[in-house]
This record gives sequence, structure tokens and C-alpha cells, in this order.
Amino acid sequence: MPQFNNDSVLVFGVTDFVAVFNQTLEKTYPNINIVGELANFRVSKNRWVYFDLKDELSSVKFFGSVYNLSGPLEDGMLLQVHGQPRLHPLFGFSINIMSIQPVGEGSLKKAAQLLEAKLRAEGLFEPERKRTIPYPPQNIGLITSVQSAAYADFIKILNERWSGVTIELADVQVQGEPAPNQIVAAIKHFNQEPKLADVLVLTRGGGAAEDLAAFNNEQVTRAVAASRIPTLVAIGHEVDISLAELAADQRASTPSNAAQLLVPDKRHEHERMKVAGQSLSQYLNSFIKEGQNQLANQTLRLNQIIVQYISTQEQLLSSKTNLLKALNPKSVLARGYSILRQNGRIIRSVKQIKLGDTIDAQLNDGQITTRVEDIGLQ
Repeated sequence: MPQFNNDSVLVFGVTDFVAVFNQTLEKTYPNINIVGELANFRVSKNRWVYFDLKDELSSVKFFGSVYNLSGPLEDGMLLQVHGQPRLHPLFGFSINIMSIQPVGEGSLKKAAQLLEAKLRAEGLFEPERKRTIPYPPQNIGLITSVQSAAYADFIKILNERWSGVTIELADVQVQGEPAPNQIVAAIKHFNQEPKLADVLVLTRGGGAAEDLAAFNNEQVTRAVAASRIPTLVAIGHEVDISLAELAADQRASTPSNAAQLLVPDKRHEHERMKVAGQSLSQYLNSFIKEGQNQLANQTLRLNQIIVQYISTQEQLLSSKTNLLKALNPKSVLARGYSILRQNGRIIRSVKQIKLGDTIDAQLNDGQITTRVEDIGLQ
């Protein structure tokens, strides 16, 4: 414990002084934000981060974990660091880092460039990783600020164009220090639900570089890339493309454009269905007419085949009838011939009879009996 000396001056031991000093800091400055130029940046054992923030007159030391980094840093960048002032018993005074944000357009751009190079080298932006978003989706997970114009525009255009889509909203901050953690938590939430949404939409309106910094954050970009659900990121600006957009399966230029990409226009679809119905009706009528013509032609051809077949059979029948008539013994008799029989047997040769035999002769119109009186041989 501190004690007073003979001159009534308070005397501390070293450890007591550190403890009292830190208690004073905790009450007076529990946490602070400091803006300055990054200097002497280094990472130890891939775990601990050390750097200074400086201005023209002073320099302050900082210490923290690599998990506090929002992305790659480089000396000369302007940072705003949120942290807790502490006097370490061995290593002296420093600020324990709680969060780091680049500030100023130049530093923000530089930080984004460094992170883009790092993530691109890992293949996070490769086209082969992009997935197709269901069209139109039935369930949408929407991550945005419910107070923003982006939310109002997205909902308005979506409802005007299509209906029957279920939207689950995650209301988050889309700028400022809390934004990255809230966005990452929302992405994780949707990816852990028992029934996954068809698409995850992350959107906000335009703004200054500092306003859009959350969408160039490493944790946000990695969460978008790692999502099990296909992602669409729509930031209302066209000048620069954020890293979250590069990592998404699809990007849109504005929140309204996101709604346009996700669902068709029901008026256009109605007109398209009307035209398609008319085309189908014309096709069916043409198909039926063609079928009727083919049926008529086939019927005519079949009738011709039947008539021809009957005619051929009639001719064949007539020919066979004439042949039968020609072979009929009666027909032979009608031409003046006769059949000779003796005792009922047909006489085919003069050698079968002799003079004086009685034979029967069958003529066309009757029968006579005669006696053989002469036999002549040829």
C-alpha cells in the first residue's frame, strides 16, 4: 500500500503504483478512440500485433491480437483505434486494442487494396466459385438497416414486380464500428437456420468511403464468401466495387436493381404468358388442321387401295371362273363333243371296244345308246 514520508508525500511501490494508476485510468478513461498515422507495424508469432500511432509531435504505443485487425495494414495509413489505456507491469504504457478502422479516403482505399490483393491470392473472387441464384427465389434472407432507404427501395420494387416471396429480415447497422460484427453475425444466423433461404441479400445505399467501409472489411468479405446460401450484395454506388461484392455470387448496382435481378416483372410475365398462349393456340390449331389433312389424305389413299384391291380380286375371280367354265365337261359337250361309256366306264381308246358292243354316248342335251358297227384306227 502507498505510504506518506516525513514530508507528507505519498510514496508508492512499483506494483502499487501500476495498480492505482490503472484503476485511475479505468475510472477516468475506460476506453478511448485515438486517430493517428500508423508506424512501426509488426505482427509477432502470427498472434500479437504491435504498432504506434503518431502525429507531428507525439507517438503512442498499441498492443493487441491479430483478431482485432480489420484487414492488412501498412505504415503511413491513417487509423482510428478504439482501446483501453493500460500501464503494463513490465512493458510500460500502451493502448490495448479493441478495434481498428482506417479513416480518410486514402487510407480506406489503401486498406481495401491490400485486403483485395490478399483475398484474391486466396481465390476468394474467382468466377468458378460463383453459384447460380434461384430465379425467382421463394425465400429471401435480407440483411440491411430497416431504417434505410435501401430497405424501403428493395421491398417496394420487389412487391411491385412479384408476389409470394417470403422475406426474413436481419436489421443491422450498415456503417460505423458495430456494422461489421453485426453483418457477420446476421450471415451466420441465416446459415445456421434449419431451413436455408434461397438467397442472402446484403444491401445498403450509397455514401462516402468511410460509410461503406464495413463492406471492405475482411471478416464481412470472408463471411459472404463462406456462406452456404448463395449471396447477392447490392451497394448503392458505382465508382468502386466493394470487396463484399467481389466475394458475392452476384452483385447489383443498387438495392432496386437487386430486386430487379431476383424476380421477374409480373406485368411482363403476364404479357409474355398471353403471347405464349396465343402462339400455343395457333400451333394447336395448325397441328389439328394438319392432322385433319393427313387423315383425309390417308382415308382417300386407303379407299383407293381398297377399291384397287377389290377390282384386282374381282378380275382374279372372273379369270378363275372362266377357267373353271372352260374346264367344265358340260362346256366341252356344248361345243359338240360327247362322252362315250360302256357299262358306266368312260371309253378313252378304240382298243377298249369291239364290233357289236353297245355303248352309251352323252351329249350336251341328252344321252343315246348305239351299237359299234365299224372300228377305224388312226
